[in-house]
Amino acid sequence: MTSSYFLSQLMNGLKIGSVYAIVAIGYSMVYGILRLINFAHGDILTVGVYSILTLMAFGGLPLWLIIIISICISIGVGVMVERFAYRPLRSSGEETTLISSLAVSSILQNVIMMIFSPQKKAFHLPEYLTALHKVGSVTLSTMNIITFIAVFVILVILSIVIKRTSMGMAMRACSDNLTASRLMGIDVNKIIVMAFVIGCGLACVAGLMLAGEYKTIEPMMGFVPGLKAFCAAVLGGIGSLSGAVAGGFILGIAEMLFAGLMPTSITPYREAFVFVLLIIVLLFKPNGIFGGKEANKS
Repeated sequence: MTSSYFLSQLMNGLKIGSVYAIVAIGYSMVYGILRLINFAHGDILTVGVYSILTLMAFGGLPLWLIIIISICISIGVGVMVERFAYRPLRSSGEETTLISSLAVSSILQNVIMMIFSPQKKAFHLPEYLTALHKVGSVTLSTMNIITFIAVFVILVILSIVIKRTSMGMAMRACSDNLTASRLMGIDVNKIIVMAFVIGCGLACVAGLMLAGEYKTIEPMMGFVPGLKAFCAAVLGGIGSLSGAVAGGFILGIAEMLFAGLMPTSITPYREAFVFVLLIIVLLFKPNGIFGGKEANKS
C-alpha cells in the first residue's frame, strides 16, 4: 500500500463523511428535542435531490435558484410530515413515533418510485462544479472543496444561533426538558418545526453533495446514508453539533479505510462495519465521544 493510495482513501472518507456530518446535524437537532429517530430523514434528502433533478430538466433556471427552491420543497415535505405524522402521536411514546417514521419513510420512497420510476437516473452538475484540482497526490473537485467549507460554515452558524439567540436558547431548553419548557411559556411546536426546517434544509444540501459525488440517484438513495448519519450523531454524542460533525467524519473515514485497505472479499460488508464500529464505541462511551454524562433527558 502506497502513501498516495492511503491519502486517496482518506480523502474519500472525508468526502462521504462530510455528507454524513451535514445530515447528522439535522438528526441531532430533531432527536435532541423530540427523542425521535426519524427514519424518514434520509428520504427527505432524496426528495431534495429529485427536486433538483426535475428543476434542472426544465432549463433556464440558475443552479443557485434551483437549490433554494429544492430546499424549500424539502422543508415543506418535512414540516408536513412533522405536522400530520409526528405531532398527533407526540404524547403516545417514543415507540409509536418511531414506527410512524418508518411508515413515512416507506411512503416517501414509494411515492418517488411512482412519480419517477425505480430506475437509477443520471445526475450531472455543471462543469464548473466538477472541475478537478490537484492537491499534492490527491484530486478534488470544486464540489468537494465547497462541501468541506460548507460543513464548517454550517457548524459555526448553527453554533452561534443556538448559543446566542433566543430561538437557540429555547431549543436548548426544549432539549433539556420539553414539558418544563412548555410550562415556562415556550412555544414548543414552533421550536420543533424550526428543528425540522433546519434539518430538512441541510438534508437537501447533503443530497446535492451525495448525488454530485456518485452522479446517479435512485428512490432509496437516502435511506442508508440517513441511518449512517444517525450513527454518526450517536457516535459523536447526540445533541452535540460538533459531535455530529466529528462523528460524520470519523464514520466516513473509517468506512472508506475499511473498504480500501481490507481484502476485496470482505469490502462489500462495509455497511455492517459501520454499525459494528458504533457498537464498539458505545460499549466504552455510551453517550458518544462528545456526549454529556447524562443520557436521555426528558
